[in-house]
Amino acid sequence: MTEHPSVAFTNGRFYSAADPRATAMLVRDGRIVWLGDTADVPSADRRVDLGGLLVTPAFVDAHVHATDTGLTSGGLDLSGVRSAAALLDRVAEFAATRPAGAVVHGHGWDESTWADQTPPTAAELATAAGGRRVYLSQASVHSALVSTALLPAAEGSAGFDPSGWVREQAHHAVRAVALDELTPAQRTAAQRAALTRAASLGIAAVHECGGPGTSSEADLLSVLALSGQGLPRVYGYWGELGGAERARELGAVGAGGDLYADGALGSRTASLRHPYHDGDHGVGEAFVTAEQAAEHLLECMAVGVQGGFHAIGDAAIEAVLDGFALAAKHVGVDEVRAAGHRIEHVELIDKPMIARMVEFGVTASVQPVFDALWGGDGRMYAQRLGRARALASNPIGTMHATGVPLAFGSDSPVTALDPWSVVVAAAAPTNPVHRMSVRSAFAASSRGGWRAAGVDDAGVLAPGKEATFAVWATPAGTTGGLPTLLPDVDGVTPERPVCHRTVLAGETIFEG
Repeated sequence: MTEHPSVAFTNGRFYSAADPRATAMLVRDGRIVWLGDTADVPSADRRVDLGGLLVTPAFVDAHVHATDTGLTSGGLDLSGVRSAAALLDRVAEFAATRPAGAVVHGHGWDESTWADQTPPTAAELATAAGGRRVYLSQASVHSALVSTALLPAAEGSAGFDPSGWVREQAHHAVRAVALDELTPAQRTAAQRAALTRAASLGIAAVHECGGPGTSSEADLLSVLALSGQGLPRVYGYWGELGGAERARELGAVGAGGDLYADGALGSRTASLRHPYHDGDHGVGEAFVTAEQAAEHLLECMAVGVQGGFHAIGDAAIEAVLDGFALAAKHVGVDEVRAAGHRIEHVELIDKPMIARMVEFGVTASVQPVFDALWGGDGRMYAQRLGRARALASNPIGTMHATGVPLAFGSDSPVTALDPWSVVVAAAAPTNPVHRMSVRSAFAASSRGGWRAAGVDDAGVLAPGKEATFAVWATPAGTTGGLPTLLPDVDGVTPERPVCHRTVLAGETIFEG
């Protein structure tokens, strides 16, 4: 038997354009070497009988925050609270389980779902937590509620508010203090928990988005060290303006991800062309000019890493695309296109900007579940933007139809690691005008993520390609070779697929 034994997977169903009728696949040295009928499978060192289960390319989550995801999965999840009083009750209950000197980490509160949208004060949080320091990130992770003991770290910074609801640089300051309280062992444990969870859901790779204000160099290095160690592969992105060389030194594939051109709609800091709809909140915050964007992109191309930006509002996206145009004047459009740059989120984009995305070959790294969570009448997008702009938001299907390369993700913990929900959200958005096919949404959730990271030999089941795949039970059956996901004519929601095995480059990283 060889050091890396060949494995024949037999009696399965394979989602493969190379051989749609295949029932068996042979894997050797981390690659697919044969597809065909079980009766004809070549000899192998080991056989795995799939028992009729479905095999698809594995998922890639193109935007995650592993440490926050791990902390949330085993910590204080506030996504279900619907009032300030309920939030304080949850804080008190959780804080009682923590040491006296600990920071209480919580995530997911969303005041847009509350009847009275007034959050608790810093003093109320301190009381509820028994004097412990409290850091509670809002659902978008672009603002937070903090207790009085953390406020001095943010005083004098943009976005500071003595009430305890901090944004912008003030939020980054208190976030750094809260995360610095984690020991290296606690941080690694949280990251491992997140990656283990991802593998159990058929996710074989993630794009970790870090940078100043989001995490730290130590945090990024820690999660990169776990990459592929019986866990999903991790592609790192370091979001620092002018940080291309540092990104390369850290082992990141790109200087982007959480490189903030603006904030978020939930915290009213996304940079808009027209004012927010709900009250006197102006047009948000812009953090990157077109000239700065161009300089950053040129630096990335000189160093040999991808460039990218976080841009949610239409004004921020426009500024970034103006930066692409300026960069193209220096090096030519073809060189800009060849670099494979990306923009994260891209929530408020119109047709002329979509055309510019295509022109410059920019990948849109987007999160379809944002629309499922916040789209629709009366919900956060409509509150912040008004109904017309809300309906125009997240035109993911339109971007796909126009030729924008797509990579889907969760931005976990903003939305949960749940890749089939991502596919459903893209195929059945709140505004049907923006829908796309399940097949295309699955491709953006799998091959799209590999391509966005510069990997061309994964994401399909075909001889010669990397043997990275997931095995599924499909209780609702299949449609077009993929699990049946969308409601039937009677509105009955199908039962979701269940992952039985996730394989990365021939190595099983999850078996259920």
